[in-house]
Amino acid sequence: MSGILVVALVCLSSVPAQDCTRDTAQDVMTAPAHSPQECLLLGPSIAAGSGRGTEPGTYVKTVCERRR
Repeated sequence: MSGILVVALVCLSSVPAQDCTRDTAQDVMTAPAHSPQECLLLGPSIAAGSGRGTEPGTYVKTVCERRR
């Protein structure tokens, strides 16, 4: 099992990046990753593959978390 979790946050453009969290995001998607590099690459891909984060007025922020 991977020790890293990819968290793709889809936030409104009006929300500053530092304030884009699981609580303020319009959508939250997660997936396992095997390394920090893979995590950073997977976040935007997960959101794009789901059709989220490409709408006007939104952006995707990728967060890498340690799994608990």
